[in-house]
Amino acid sequence: MPRRILSSLVFACLFTCRAAHAQVYLSADGQTDTYALINQTLGGTAEEVPDCSHPDFGPHITQAYDADHGKYSFVFSIHVTPDNDRCSAFDRQRNEIKTYGPSPDYLKGFNGDTVTFRWRFKLDAGFQPSPSFTHIHQIKAGDGDAAAPIITLTPRANAERLQIIHVDSAGRSTTIATTPLEPFKGAWVDAYERITYGSDGSYAITLTNLSDGTALLSYSRDHIDLWRDGTTFVRPKWGIYRSLNNPGYLRDEDVQFDQFCLAKGVDDCPL
Repeated sequence: MPRRILSSLVFACLFTCRAAHAQVYLSADGQTDTYALINQTLGGTAEEVPDCSHPDFGPHITQAYDADHGKYSFVFSIHVTPDNDRCSAFDRQRNEIKTYGPSPDYLKGFNGDTVTFRWRFKLDAGFQPSPSFTHIHQIKAGDGDAAAPIITLTPRANAERLQIIHVDSAGRSTTIATTPLEPFKGAWVDAYERITYGSDGSYAITLTNLSDGTALLSYSRDHIDLWRDGTTFVRPKWGIYRSLNNPGYLRDEDVQFDQFCLAKGVDDCPL
């Protein structure tokens, strides 16, 4: 190949190849409008917030400096009253961010794809979950049979614990891992998740206390159903999504998240 053509191809690849295969990061900066920062990274309108039911409060995802974290983080606020699920469902409350249809293909999981997600989160020291459901992370189908999540990270009341729940394509729900909730309260946690999507997929997650490196939960499984009938892609969600079936268990909460990394294929999300 002539040197001039080869040089042109290398030059083009510096821009196109890298853009096609590179981790995507979302981190609070304390300056950019929060929703704009989320949307310019994840695509479309990536927040699902209860602002319509509680306009006096203002945006339900903000940014605040955290001394333990040493930087700004995203603060997901939810209130027992009057927040609901986007003024469309009133037995639950949702304040989440997501990838979805308008997101870049690199941020969607197609059948057979391997994806990696890494993020940090902090539950308040007094955090109170519901005995029904309080999800802080979901893996969901983007379309087709998209009603039930495939994987959730779920704090649960009554013998307080953190659960990983799997729902297969037949609708069977199984708690595949559980650990006490107390070590998660008031601590920054690193979450590292790696998934291969498919009817015979694989799933692994490790949750680590960032201050001392203690492993709080580690789970890995092959041959697990991680697909849905009629779906074209699967996507992640983060935030707080909780039932109002038992409001007496709940309180107003601020859940912090930061330093999201989304990667696909051979790309990884280093600490």
